[in-house]
Amino acid sequence: MQPIRKLLSRIRWDRDFGQGSFEIGYLDRVAGEIIRIPFRELVIEPEERESFGVLDAEGVYQRIPFHRVREVYRNGECIWRRPAR
Repeated sequence: MQPIRKLLSRIRWDRDFGQGSFEIGYLDRVAGEIIRIPFRELVIEPEERESFGVLDAEGVYQRIPFHRVREVYRNGECIWRRPAR
């Protein structure tokens, strides 16, 4: 399985692959569920290698560790899923 950081980089920089509507599903530990957000709403900072930023439902900026990403969708179809432990 491709590492999540490599897949996110490919979405950002590969023009052909990056065409389409992408969503990231990450585990919200408080709610205990997967939250799906559009890829374009992620804040990926080059110097930050362990997490990305996102505004939550209340408008609060949160840092989400890459290890909490569980799914990636392209045009509504799941193209990547972290294996269950």
